[in-house]
Amino acid sequence: MGEAAESACHELLLRLAGRVPDRQLWRFRDWLAAGALPELSHVLPLTLLRERIGLLDDEFRLLDVALRGQGADVALLSSVRELYELPEPDHTFSAHDPDNVSRNSLGDQLAVLLAALLRGRRSVGEVRATWRRPRQPTGPAGLEVRRVLLVTAADGHAALTGELQRVQRAVGEADPCVEVLPKGYAPLPYHRAALAASELLCVSDEDPYGQLVG
Repeated sequence: MGEAAESACHELLLRLAGRVPDRQLWRFRDWLAAGALPELSHVLPLTLLRERIGLLDDEFRLLDVALRGQGADVALLSSVRELYELPEPDHTFSAHDPDNVSRNSLGDQLAVLLAALLRGRRSVGEVRATWRRPRQPTGPAGLEVRRVLLVTAADGHAALTGELQRVQRAVGEADPCVEVLPKGYAPLPYHRAALAASELLCVSDEDPYGQLVG
C-alpha cells in the first residue's frame, strides 16, 4: 500500500465523518489501518452510492488517489454524486454528557488508558473528547449519544486511528469515533464544531506541534 494512497484515504475518511454512518466508517478505518486498501476500493464507492453521499471536488481527488490504483471500478467512482458545498452538520456537540454518569466514569477510565498508551510518543500531541448527538433524534436518546476522540498526530495517522478504535471498543464503544487530525489539516464544519465543544483528556509528553485548541 503506497504512502500517498494511505494518506489520501485517511483524509477522505476524516472528511466523511458525520456523513458516512459510524458502523461503516469505523470499519473502513480499521481496514485502512490493516492495509486493506484493495478491499476498500470496492466497498467505499458502493457505500457512497448506496447512502447517496456526494463529494466535493477536492474529495474526488482524494478518492482517485486513494482507490484508483487499488482496483476500484472507474465507472463506480465516476457515478458518485458531486457536491458544490457541504450541508450543515447533522450533529451537535458538548464537552460533557450530563445524561449518563456511568458513561462519564468510563470517560475517566478511557483517559487513563490513553495517557498510559500514548505517553512519550513523539508523533502524538493532544487527545481531546466530545459528546455528539444528532440534531433530530431518531431513537432512544441514550443510544444516539457518541463519544468522539480528536487526536493530533504528525504521522502514522491510519495506524493510530485503528489502535485507538480498539481501545474505545475495549471500554464499550461498539462503533468508535476516532478523528486523528494530521498537521495542517483544515477542519471541516463537523470537526470545527467537535473541537469547539471538546475537553482535553491527555497530551503526550512530546507534543509535535502545539495545542489543537488555543
